[in-house]
Amino acid sequence: MRRLLRVRTPPPPRFASSDRELHGECLAPGLYLHERVLPAADVPARLDGAFARCEPLPAEHLLFFDTETTGLAGGTGTRAFMIGAADWHAGALRVRQLTIVSLAAESAMLEAFRAWLSPVTVLVSYNGRCYDAPLLATRYRLARMRNPLEGLAHVDLLHPTRRRYRGVYENCRLATIERRVLGIVREDDLPGAEAPAAWLAYLRGGSAQPLRRVLAHNLQDVVTLSRLLRHLSALAIEGEAGAP
Repeated sequence: MRRLLRVRTPPPPRFASSDRELHGECLAPGLYLHERVLPAADVPARLDGAFARCEPLPAEHLLFFDTETTGLAGGTGTRAFMIGAADWHAGALRVRQLTIVSLAAESAMLEAFRAWLSPVTVLVSYNGRCYDAPLLATRYRLARMRNPLEGLAHVDLLHPTRRRYRGVYENCRLATIERRVLGIVREDDLPGAEAPAAWLAYLRGGSAQPLRRVLAHNLQDVVTLSRLLRHLSALAIEGEAGAP
């Protein structure tokens, strides 16, 4: 399995950990759903889309998403083991995360994520147009399922962020932008590069604690996307107001 997933991990634990609880709702064998509702005050019905060179964005159609995967190389050997998504729902930010803890549960995860999408969904990501969306398209194709992302509008925040902040800060990585621009400081954050090993170690009987940290990391990613979109939209409005 280690060679199949192309993940370097420490040796498997000699004995299975007693800490195996992920606390989410089991949707199917090997598939867990974690859902949280967070405050989201004063979200306008439509957000200015000029920052992304597009029409105004209906807030109710936006779906912020991010995946945690078994590697960054892409290709058919890379799979998503976690899909996080957030949307503005009933006056709050709803965060839903799908996690698989067996390879056989992948199709159920893809089917569950498909149910969150509709023809009017506008995807919002950070480098997702080049990485997350193509990776999911590959997994749907390998599962012999229709790709529900095909044809959907997609706002990739990486590109407008680079246009605005390239040369201002040391780089435009999401962690840098959320710290420098949004004032978000993560505590006890598991680096994304360690997520594949945390997942594979859990599959081999290890503790759930590192995987719960991956969930926390992924949750913050999609929350940050919602805040960054609002920030860029507000800058666009300010620019329009200041234009001669």
